[in-house]
Amino acid sequence: MIITSQQAEMDTVIATAKAMCAAARTAPKAKGMDFVRTAILTGSDKDALADKMDRLADQLGMGFFHRDAGNVRNSMAIVVIGQENAVRGLNEGCRFCGFENCKACMEAGGSCAYTGVDLGIAVGSAVSIAAENRVDNRIMFSAGRAAMELNILGEEVTQAFGIPLNASGKSLYFDRK
Repeated sequence: MIITSQQAEMDTVIATAKAMCAAARTAPKAKGMDFVRTAILTGSDKDALADKMDRLADQLGMGFFHRDAGNVRNSMAIVVIGQENAVRGLNEGCRFCGFENCKACMEAGGSCAYTGVDLGIAVGSAVSIAAENRVDNRIMFSAGRAAMELNILGEEVTQAFGIPLNASGKSLYFDRK
């Protein structure tokens, strides 16, 4: 059997993406409460995400979404990692969200500070797997925003990042303009 470099690279990217999702799941979380959601997109699903990013670029007046959409289109896969906004019940002992307690935060439509903290730790764990496997990647707010608009991770997810993955002779994400 002959396995071409293209097939080996794609297999490695998909295996890495799966390991990234596991790393996000097992990353440390505040009070051990797990609200992380992940997905892997390839092919037409990945391209639909890039299309949404292009539409958002015009809608929001954020031109860099177009650049990022091109990166997503040219990538082999993208991992999307999101987090539900849920309080951890630390109440008056915390106040990191700027509210008196967890109930006040939720009633005001605020975000629990640990939502972003846990998401950051999960994303960091995931990209460390990509780095260990020598798979090029880039953390993108724009791809996460588009994924939330498309409801890829569910309605409960209030924060997300996309991490496009690629294996080629030169990183797509290095000399971006």
